[in-house]
Amino acid sequence: QVQLVESGGGLVQPGGSLRLSCAASGSIFSIHTMEWYRQAPGKQREWVATFTNDGSTAYGGSLRGRFTISRDNTKNTVYLQMNGLQPEDTAVYYCRFVVSTASNYWGQGIQVTVSS
Repeated sequence: QVQLVESGGGLVQPGGSLRLSCAASGSIFSIHTMEWYRQAPGKQREWVATFTNDGSTAYGGSLRGRFTISRDNTKNTVYLQMNGLQPEDTAVYYCRFVVSTASNYWGQGIQVTVSS
């Protein structure tokens, strides 16, 4: 049974930074893609960032430059460094691991609140 566990969320003031982590537990041998999504209150879940196993990264909207995704394959862990956080970044953040076209896993979500 594979589980993804996110950590690192919380309350931060505007302009602050947080680093989210998402680690997989259980038997998982090869993760093709690691991703972050977020869902703000009253809005649909949106894609934040992707890191594929060939080293490619991509970011949604205007997040490049403020957010940085990284991964540690030895630990089956993906990170999201978030700088210059603004109130509009407030959301529940989810990680997703894609093993194959037929197999993917989601974390339970972690709250990030940006407020003074």
